[in-house]
Amino acid sequence: MKRFYTFLSIILFFLQCNTSPTGRRQITLVDDSEMNEMGTQAFLEMKSKTPIDTRSNTNTYVKCIVEHQLVVTTDTTGVDQWEVIVFRDNTPNAFALPGGKIGVYTGMFSVAKNKDQLAAVIGHEIGHVIARHGNERVSQNQLTTGSVKILETLGKPTVAGALGMGAKFGVLLPFSRQHESEADLIGLEIMAKSGFDPRESVNLWKNMSALGSGKPNELLSTHPSDETRIRQLNEAMPKAMALYETAIQSGKKPNCNL
Repeated sequence: MKRFYTFLSIILFFLQCNTSPTGRRQITLVDDSEMNEMGTQAFLEMKSKTPIDTRSNTNTYVKCIVEHQLVVTTDTTGVDQWEVIVFRDNTPNAFALPGGKIGVYTGMFSVAKNKDQLAAVIGHEIGHVIARHGNERVSQNQLTTGSVKILETLGKPTVAGALGMGAKFGVLLPFSRQHESEADLIGLEIMAKSGFDPRESVNLWKNMSALGSGKPNELLSTHPSDETRIRQLNEAMPKAMALYETAIQSGKKPNCNL
């Protein structure tokens, strides 16, 4: 059995190995187009079940931030057009799915108190998508549950069939601490390059820390501690500030207001 898994690991390494934007090696078993379809279907389901905020001021505010960040974002997952929805929910949360689907809950406005802090949130979520964290998460889940059917489908036109219907909903599972930390750093770079003050990312997590037991449940079990995130962000801040200053000098001054 050990030899089998060693063989499986070698096969997957050579056939399905990618590199994240930070240079970390990844195993991704699903084609980007299939992951994008899964994310689109999951997003459609969420839109049918969660009230949507149709106010022009909140939608203009969020989309303004997203648009400025996408200008400086390099995406190789095949997203044709990003979709942004503001959900009417008091939970302080936001998310992004493969296929370029971004959801921001109205409850986030009470924690992300200005455009720069919300840019930190949205940049983080964009980071999950462009780093293929959803693909990696679904792939790791299949490997850890011992799904040997993957071997039988390697080389065929589609891999998603081997993953089963559970993969469709797997894109909604919580990310790992490693994914969260990586998305923090990617998001920090995105917000800085687009002219949002990266220092506000630290203030965002101070605000989140102040929520205490009021945080969304997924933040408690799978995310790095607030102290860890703040430390990691501060360590990366000198590079981010250099990018921010360059962006400001080039005229990038996002005028996004709620």
